[in-house]
Amino acid sequence: MIIFPSRKSFYIIIFFISLISIISALYVEYILHYEPCKLCIYQRIPYVFAIFISLIGFYYSTSDKILIIIIMIFILSAIISGYHFGIENNFIDEISSCTNNSLDLSDKKKLLESINKNMPISCKDATFKVLGISLAAINTLLSILIIIISVRTLTYEKN
Repeated sequence: MIIFPSRKSFYIIIFFISLISIISALYVEYILHYEPCKLCIYQRIPYVFAIFISLIGFYYSTSDKILIIIIMIFILSAIISGYHFGIENNFIDEISSCTNNSLDLSDKKKLLESINKNMPISCKDATFKVLGISLAAINTLLSILIIIISVRTLTYEKN
């Protein structure tokens, strides 16, 4: 028999997973000096919300509404990270704000201006990997796992 945590413990786990995810992303960016793409930045937003919602959920653990909000947050996280994973693996075309090839080479003035400013990081390039797995893939799997456990907790856990 698999033992699942109580709702209070569940919210503590979500809090620490989210906090560790944000700290890890900031560590990779600022300490290891890997520049994130726009989708990498967007993937942090659900975790920031999850930190605050899990604290609220800890104090109001009997409310199903808080758990439903957690599920929606991680569905959004899975969509963003899954989209990023799809771009990295050429399953999906990247959005124009993620590309670094939107340069007009026929205009010399624009070419010189673009050399002077930083080019955006392409969302296709997984510059940092853990055991050969991109952070977008890890985030997608983690988000799906949290969704499954959250739905299970919502369905079977009665406080």
